[in-house]
Amino acid sequence: MPWTVKAALVGMSLYLAMPFDVIPDWIPVLGYLDDVLVVGFVVGYVLRKVPREVVAEHWGEDVEALEGLRRKRT
Repeated sequence: MPWTVKAALVGMSLYLAMPFDVIPDWIPVLGYLDDVLVVGFVVGYVLRKVPREVVAEHWGEDVEALEGLRRKRT
């Protein structure tokens, strides 16, 4: 797995674990929107950068759902 993918996953985990956000969580809807966007961008990045075989090996039984996600991202 590329080091950039590992760095993106660590960065996302650190961002989600921080006690403060870009937009505070107490603001309705917008408070959690920044967290959702970060997770969405990082998951999309991981699906593009990690080889298909590696993701399929760890995805589980529903490989067809994985292929659907990959088609939407390309």
